[in-house]
Amino acid sequence: MRPLRLLPFLLCLPLPGRAQEFVPPQEQAAGGTGSLRIGIFGFASRVGVDFAGTNQVIVSPTLDVADLFTNRLRLRPSAEIGLGDTVATYVINLELMYRFTADQEIAVPYIGFGGAVMSQERCATAVDCPRLWAQFALGFELKFREQINWLLEYHGEDGLRRHRFFIGLATRRGS
Repeated sequence: MRPLRLLPFLLCLPLPGRAQEFVPPQEQAAGGTGSLRIGIFGFASRVGVDFAGTNQVIVSPTLDVADLFTNRLRLRPSAEIGLGDTVATYVINLELMYRFTADQEIAVPYIGFGGAVMSQERCATAVDCPRLWAQFALGFELKFREQINWLLEYHGEDGLRRHRFFIGLATRRGS
């Protein structure tokens, strides 16, 4: 009778077993000329200041969504929300960024060009709203932790009529 009382406890004991070792798949290198890799290769969150007219504080998230021809030429959409003026501004950017070094380096300088659509809070009453802007970006990232970098960037917008400076943190997908 006693062994029957111990049976529920014996059933709860773990059985010996072996775990399978996980072997991650090899990442394939992008093809030669004409290759396009789509994915999320990085994310950044930045704050900055706009020095055109009345100063604004800018909040801006970005995504690196595609590699074009090489892993140093990236397509980066971003959004900018300007606060602190009498009228809040909204900018949606699409930029082509060239990174001079690989993501794994301590410092990664880059340059970029693109276009943007600018809108503002009272767009219905404004004469030239929404507007298309030419964009220019110059910046660099400094390694903070593994796959996390400090970001410092100058943004020339509206054909270099507006000047924005950003600081933030960026993440990069590992290889």
